[in-house]
Amino acid sequence: MARIMFIVASDFEDSEFRVPYDQVQQAGHEAVIVGVEAGKKLKGKKGKETITADRAAQEVSADDFDALVIPGGYSPDHLRMDSDMVDLVRAFFEADKPVAAICHAGWMLAEADIVDGRTVTSWPSIKTDLLNAGANWVDREVVEDGNLITSRKPDDLKSFCAALLRQLDQGIAPPLSAGAGMAEEESPSLH
Repeated sequence: MARIMFIVASDFEDSEFRVPYDQVQQAGHEAVIVGVEAGKKLKGKKGKETITADRAAQEVSADDFDALVIPGGYSPDHLRMDSDMVDLVRAFFEADKPVAAICHAGWMLAEADIVDGRTVTSWPSIKTDLLNAGANWVDREVVEDGNLITSRKPDDLKSFCAALLRQLDQGIAPPLSAGAGMAEEESPSLH
């Protein structure tokens, strides 16, 4: 059984939290909600979900978890203002553990300075932010570049969750190398 950290603030995209959270639990893994403050109620931007942070960012370490999930919505914009959250994202990445970011969660990847030279996708409105952070941005349902798993929107959740569960079960994907002569459609790491 793996332990998966979900970092969340209010205004998260409801389905981008709920679907991966439920799927990792159904696969037999432990899901832990980490917020800026333990015990704080967090409300989804659509109002369908109200969750409670199990732990505070300053109380946890990437060493105690096997993967990180960052739901989208406005939550990542709030979270990137907290240095403990940014440090956690960077620690997961540097430990070569899966970091799964969907929609606007790319903001956290850019803030943690971990997308330079990596291939990612996101909600289209933050494409420029990711390009400015040095990423190679593509418009795909899911992109796996080593331990980074990214998707664009709620419609991509099936592929996003499948990539996360596959990396938990089989290990991280191989890194994509920009300009390796392989078209995006031909790459086995792009699903």
